[in-house]
Amino acid sequence: MEMMKHIYRETPSQTAGPYVHIGCTPNFCGIEGVYAEDLGSNMLFENTKGERITVRGIVFDGTGAPVKDALVEIWQADANGIYDGNEGNDPAFCGFGRCPADQDTGEFLFETVKPGPTNFTDGRKQAPHITFWIVARGINIGLHTRMYFEDEDNSADPVLGRIELFERVKTLIGRKTGEHEYTFDIHLQGDGETVFFDI
Repeated sequence: MEMMKHIYRETPSQTAGPYVHIGCTPNFCGIEGVYAEDLGSNMLFENTKGERITVRGIVFDGTGAPVKDALVEIWQADANGIYDGNEGNDPAFCGFGRCPADQDTGEFLFETVKPGPTNFTDGRKQAPHITFWIVARGINIGLHTRMYFEDEDNSADPVLGRIELFERVKTLIGRKTGEHEYTFDIHLQGDGETVFFDI
């Protein structure tokens, strides 16, 4: 009965890191033989339709330092704006990617296709975008955000239109930094803090 009175401290299972990499990206951690490749590490196949693009970026903390233990996942529609599992979607594209940050630079990188416009709940079209989910040591609940494309017309997007501080919309825009290449840096706090969604 005495043990019942003991107040237990938080255990490692209640935080995102450093164990998140062992469970989600074992090959990246040097634990081989569990899976041939880490889930989400390859989004493209030879017959995947659409414009192939590279999306890269860095997750920065409030001091401007790269978060080198971040794990980033993306979810997106195919080149025709259809999500995996829906009728008419590209069977050679699942729309899910997972990438641990480079432990020296903090950079994440995805080879994917540029998504098409998707349907909103009321029938309007959403501008092409990619949904991001970020975890790292100290982030106990994953953060959700989106990346839109600076070379697309985002003016009528119903989600962007709901952001009252319009100046912050620019934190959701991926910059075109090369042919078929976009850069999307994510700022957790401070100046230029990225807009995160309560999902």
